[in-house]
Amino acid sequence: MPFALPMLGLAVFAQGTSEFMLSGLGPDIAAELHVSLSTAGALTSAFAVGMIVGAPVMAVLSRRWPRRNALLGFLITFLLVHVVGALTSSFAVLLMTRVVAALANAGFLAVALVAAVGMVEPDAKGRATSVLLGGVTLACVAGVPGGALLGQFWGWRSAFWAVALLSVPAVLAILRSVPAGAPPRTEAGVRGELRSLRAPRLRVTLLLGALVNGATFCTFTYLSPVITDVTGFADGWVPALLALFGVGSFAGVTVAGRFADARPVPFLLTGAVALLAGWVLFALTAGNPVAAVALVLVQGALSFGVGSALITQALYAATGAPTLAGGLATAALNVGAAIGPAGGGIALSAGLGHRSPLWVSALLVALALGVGAVALRRAQPPSGSESRWSSPHVNSATHRRG
Repeated sequence: MPFALPMLGLAVFAQGTSEFMLSGLGPDIAAELHVSLSTAGALTSAFAVGMIVGAPVMAVLSRRWPRRNALLGFLITFLLVHVVGALTSSFAVLLMTRVVAALANAGFLAVALVAAVGMVEPDAKGRATSVLLGGVTLACVAGVPGGALLGQFWGWRSAFWAVALLSVPAVLAILRSVPAGAPPRTEAGVRGELRSLRAPRLRVTLLLGALVNGATFCTFTYLSPVITDVTGFADGWVPALLALFGVGSFAGVTVAGRFADARPVPFLLTGAVALLAGWVLFALTAGNPVAAVALVLVQGALSFGVGSALITQALYAATGAPTLAGGLATAALNVGAAIGPAGGGIALSAGLGHRSPLWVSALLVALALGVGAVALRRAQPPSGSESRWSSPHVNSATHRRG
């Protein structure tokens, strides 16, 4: 594995920490900057919107830049706006830094996904993708709880400084380890890439990725009230169980990286059915502490295993849109991260109880399975020929490294 891959993962870890850490810092920010808690919550919303909009836009804007230059530009911008955020006493300025940080994060991840798969063999995209998404899962394990602890002991600004400092070694490592070179050559312009997005396989895969990720973040967002009000754990158990979910997530992307390249359809079907069964079982047994702990770990693994495999398949399917591939995959992840918690919030507001986010997660995965089944049936080849969905290696000879 190229040394550059784990270094890109380190940068993604810092960015994932930044994305999620505000869940534990909102009250302190609101108190110090003299805004309401709901107003402080706009910091999270602004970041999410910036990620969704920024991923494809930044991918297009950076398409003529050498990938190392693009990665450095996005990462240095991300670092600097966290320094500004740590120093400012204005909520408006802090809000603007979150928007810019999200755009930089989206651009970095979009380019990093494409750069990572270009560093490995054409049939190893899953392993490369798992390294980057592993940075996101490690942010759940260590970054978010670490940010909360820093906020408790040294104030919310220390968490922003920590993210900036984490980004420094990644900048140095990218300078040293990511190959320099000319902008990546593409046969089609932006319009040509946009036309290639009409490919049914790509659109369906992105939709499935958004649905599965929506299920993941629906429960992750509301896991605290589930385990305290339904399972009966004390508040002190919340960070540990959130970290356990992250441990499972890291295991899931690692396994997906090893197996999803070779037989993606069986892997995804088996994983999605198990994921649906797990959400239903979790909803039914959430009142049992042993079952809840076990399912937090298992569902973290299944969620990110299936989700990362879908993102990998989007990259395989986007051969006609090499510039936009990473941006679209990043946007799909973040669309899911937005619709999932929104669905869970609607269920809670409707008075359906603290188990309802688990049922919403199950519903989203069931919808993904239904969409996938219809897509597979429509893609079924004539008798005696092989489905294009059956292997990621179709036309692998056309993939160019770098």
